[in-house]
Amino acid sequence: MADQNVPPRRPRDEQGYGAARGPQWVGPEGLGRQAFHQPAGSGLPILDDDGDDDRSRVGRRRALVALGGTAAVVAGGAALAMSPRARGLFDDAAGDATGVTATDGTPARPSGQQPSTVRTYTEQNESYMGSRAGAALKRNSPSGGRTFSGPADAAARTPVTVETVLAKDPVRHLASRATFGATPKVLADIRRMGIDAWVRQQLDPEKIAPSAAELKLAELPTLALTSKQLRDQREQLAARGAQPEKEMVDGTLARQIWSQRQLYEVMVDFWNDFLHVAADFDGGEAYRNSFDRDVIREHAMGSYPDMLVAANRHPALLLYLNQNDSRADAVNENLARENLELYSVGVDGGYTEKDVRQAALLQTGRGVDDGRYVFRHDRHYRGKVRILGFSHPNDSTDPKKADQVVDAYLTYLALHPSTARSVARALATRFVSDTPPKSLVDRLARIYTVNRGSVKPLLMSLFSSSEFWAAVGQKVRRPMEYLVATYRTLGVGPQAGPGFRQGDSGRTAFAQGLRQIHDKLRELGHHPMGQPTPDGYPDVYVAWTSAGTMVNGWNEAAELIAGNRTPFTYTRPEKLVAKPPATAGAYVDALAQRLVHQKLSTRERNLILGVAGVSATARVDATFDGAIAAVARAILASPQHHLR
Repeated sequence: MADQNVPPRRPRDEQGYGAARGPQWVGPEGLGRQAFHQPAGSGLPILDDDGDDDRSRVGRRRALVALGGTAAVVAGGAALAMSPRARGLFDDAAGDATGVTATDGTPARPSGQQPSTVRTYTEQNESYMGSRAGAALKRNSPSGGRTFSGPADAAARTPVTVETVLAKDPVRHLASRATFGATPKVLADIRRMGIDAWVRQQLDPEKIAPSAAELKLAELPTLALTSKQLRDQREQLAARGAQPEKEMVDGTLARQIWSQRQLYEVMVDFWNDFLHVAADFDGGEAYRNSFDRDVIREHAMGSYPDMLVAANRHPALLLYLNQNDSRADAVNENLARENLELYSVGVDGGYTEKDVRQAALLQTGRGVDDGRYVFRHDRHYRGKVRILGFSHPNDSTDPKKADQVVDAYLTYLALHPSTARSVARALATRFVSDTPPKSLVDRLARIYTVNRGSVKPLLMSLFSSSEFWAAVGQKVRRPMEYLVATYRTLGVGPQAGPGFRQGDSGRTAFAQGLRQIHDKLRELGHHPMGQPTPDGYPDVYVAWTSAGTMVNGWNEAAELIAGNRTPFTYTRPEKLVAKPPATAGAYVDALAQRLVHQKLSTRERNLILGVAGVSATARVDATFDGAIAAVARAILASPQHHLR
């Protein structure tokens, strides 16, 4: 993307564009070699419990660090530290497509774009995987594969041969990948219903009843407002402190934690990275909520061509990428370029700089007026266009027909073979491996093409593949996924706890609690729709290996175990296991089964026993002799909880 073709810098940059994404500390360097490298003047997040003596604190820190270091090893590959950074942005400048010299690009930039601070979704992932850590991960990724008659058949007939600390349990694997975190209920549902029936149910989210928390979303009043209402009520909403773009993120987090439509929410998150529009942009407070509801959520389980067409008619995308400023005599290339580079065929999809200019000309006239999509025929370029094999005379004097030509082009783009491959690769990266097998990507691309971009056949094919079931332990949770999974596995409830005090904010306990989660995720550098630039968050582990972020996540887990987020309800840590065993070793085994849904290795169990300062055979009470919170936090720092 040329430097001018990114969203312009706005006064709100201090809070949105250009904001640093999480602590910038060097991350884990492999099992047994964890080290924190601290920048001058910054404080390391607290690892210790108040009131412990020095020896106890050192022991607990070492145990947590050792467990966290294990999480840095995915199937034996030591991960290097590469913490993510928000990209810098540039001043607003319209590009004139008719006045730019054409170029067919170079091997480094196939479509001829100038290097910029923004990378495509695929480029981001591949750039990180080119590191030494990425090479180590590639060596342990399953290769080859086939499709079976259905998910259950594939699960039963696929051996797991890769190195992993995770249990080779297909039910746990499915629950970890197709949801935001396994819970005892999800695991029980899959075992009771069977893998095939559970997958089919998740593929029809509209038939799944809303959860109690989803019904409580009425306590976020701006979620139900249209863009027009948000614009008309802007002053009243501001007066009472309502922030629609933040409430939308709050509501998304509530659904990720508590919705029973888990696969649907995973796909909403996937598309929010793939067809990315940041929540924090100038106009997001009025339009991003509608984009989430009417574009992403409407089509998340439907058709990507329909999603791309709908997105290009939505005020949020048109304003975010300056399409409203583009007219035949002053063409802005932002949206045309991102439609090619990010949202469809990808930078290596075969287009040239001439294609970008032709697409930008074709899309002139599309914009926003009084908060609604409009096609201004007087601003539209008329004349023959040819873009990546799509050609049209584009000479109609009928505004409706001229507008339909743009839809036809976008549909063509969404069904292009390069788009099929781009979507397939992104899906395989999300659900299977940071280095997805070529066999699976090729197969999913064919399914995409045959089914004209329909999502459900893609997912069914993916879950029926041997590559999916062979990839146990090949994905690591990103910061948001780690925290959401922690809420889920601890059984945090959406009702207010007994210690909650309303205060004078006027917002309900539920609304306040969700904002606390939202704010914590901003600290961690990963929250829904949070990437300021249009490329979406990277989806590979080595992009997120910041020790500061990891420790911050552990500390938040400690807050939840202690029940310190009082807007919600909690299970006391000594009640997590219904009938706690009398000996420490057996208790750790039972608590691990409850929290991470499998036993730990002998080494990991011994590290956790070291946190409590007891032997495996020592007798303990339900509170683990006062150490139950520290033991539970240590289990949630284990690789079994970091991996998905």
